[in-house]
This record gives sequence, structure tokens and C-alpha cells, in this order.
Amino acid sequence: MSYAGPEFEPPRRPRRSPLTVALAALVPGALLGWVVYEGLGSAGDGSGGAEATAVGTPSAPVSSSPTDDEKPSPSATSSAPPAASGPLKGKVVVIDPGHNPANFQHTAEINRKVDIGTGYKECDTTGTATNAGYTEAKFTLDVAHRMRTLLEEQGATVKLTQDGDRTYGPCIDERARIGNKAKADAVVSIHADGAGSGNRGFHVILPGSVNSGAADTRPIVAPSRDLGERIAGNFVRATGSAPSNYVGDGTGLVTRKDLGGLNLSTVPKVFIECGNMRDTKDAAQLTSGAWRQKAAQGISEGIVSFLRG
Repeated sequence: MSYAGPEFEPPRRPRRSPLTVALAALVPGALLGWVVYEGLGSAGDGSGGAEATAVGTPSAPVSSSPTDDEKPSPSATSSAPPAASGPLKGKVVVIDPGHNPANFQHTAEINRKVDIGTGYKECDTTGTATNAGYTEAKFTLDVAHRMRTLLEEQGATVKLTQDGDRTYGPCIDERARIGNKAKADAVVSIHADGAGSGNRGFHVILPGSVNSGAADTRPIVAPSRDLGERIAGNFVRATGSAPSNYVGDGTGLVTRKDLGGLNLSTVPKVFIECGNMRDTKDAAQLTSGAWRQKAAQGISEGIVSFLRG
């Protein structure tokens, strides 16, 4: 998602507290694999292969086999029956593919303001795209499909907030409600950034502590951070991508209080910006089906690690 627009304005750099400093020291160690990868001279070519210790308890590997883009299923919140057994049996995961491929045809609807607790923001945005026109909405839906397959193989019940079967949206407040209504054990919103060329890498967005109006994130701040740290560590290991070089101080983690999808969630939830679509090197990865499979693998393994504890 691009930081341009009311829902995605650039985060202000907060004053670093002792806890933030401690985290900044901890997380880069967990993401050390990307440094090794860079030292070998292959960071940025999309080949992957770097290793990093995942933050938190390691999970059993999720089986992986690259697949082509999947066709949308009939319903946004439906999924195939979960596996009869598996480490995630009984767990509910909601995947939120950022934006909607048809949003650009419904500008009036997506510009409608909705309450996010701390104020009002547009229902949704169109998202960003690579310079060649590969859209964020297409990217997020493809990664979501790959994740759904991997997680259902682990026994989870998987729901999507949208599956390309809606005329637009859903709005950011409804996206949060879908996860809440499902009583999800974990929710991940998939995005790709639209920052300037030269800005590279991924980052995971965590909910800040908000208690205003309809928003109260205080109960989910800690578990969401745990989820985000595990996803970040596994994403590095699976993709070989480095943490963002333009936000997060090299940790790959950013805390925000201005996103309705996080503010209105009552269950553990994070966003992940998988890379920057406006940078040619990141774009080469984001448009690769093999790399998207690695991204889905890393995010899914982070979720498995979180849910298994």
C-alpha cells in the first residue's frame, strides 16, 4: 500500500523509549540472516536463501511448492474445509488481502469516510502498482491464496476478507469486523508499499496502544507484537529479503496508531508490507510467482509459530 492518502500517510518517527531501543537491538539479531545474505552479494536478486533465526519459538516447516496465480473462490469469507488433523486444527486465521482489484472503478464509494476510533478515514484506497502496472491488489490476492493453501494443509480454518468477488472494498472498518466476528486466532493484512525508488525491503506494522471511541487495542498490543515478530523472522528466512531501509530503523517492525484495520481489531492482527512496488529491484521480486510463494511461506510459518506458542 502506498503511504500516499489519508489511510496511509507517512508514520511520524516517535521518540525512542528504552523499550524501543531494546527491541531495536533485539530484532536485528533475529533478522541477522539478511546481513549474511547481503555479504554474499546476492541481496536484491530475488533468489532468496538467507537464513535468520525466527523471533520466538520455531515452527514446523510448512510444505511449499510454487503455484500459478489462483482463481478467486466463490465467497470472500468461505474456505475449503480444514484438514482433518494438523498442528493448527481448531485455529481460525483471517487473511486480509489489501485493497480490491475493482476499487478504482468505485472512487465515490471508497472515498466515503468511516470511523476508525481516532477519527475518520476513507473506506479504502486503490493501492499502488509497479511502474509496469502490476497492481498491489493483484499481488495481495495471489499471496493470500498461496497462504490459504499452506495454512489449510496445517489444519487451520482460513477466511479471506475479500476474494475478488466484491465490487469494491470492504471498507477498513468492515475488514476489522470480519476478523473480530470470526474470533480469529490471528489476522494478517497483506500489502506492498508505494514508496520512492531506492526504498527497499519489507516491514511489519504493529498496532499501537489506542483507547479512543470505537477503538481499544490495549488487549491485542502484546499478542500482535509477538505475531509480528515471528512473521518478520520467518519472512527473512524464507525470502532472503532485508528489513526496510526507510522505516523501522532496520528492525522490520513499525508501530502505528492511524490505521483503522488495526485500531478496530479485537483479535491479534498485523499488516505486512512485503516490499516496495516502486523500486525496480523489489518489483522484480514482487512480480515473481516463485518469490510470492516464498513470501506466503514465510508469513504462514510465522503464523504457525505464533499459534503453536
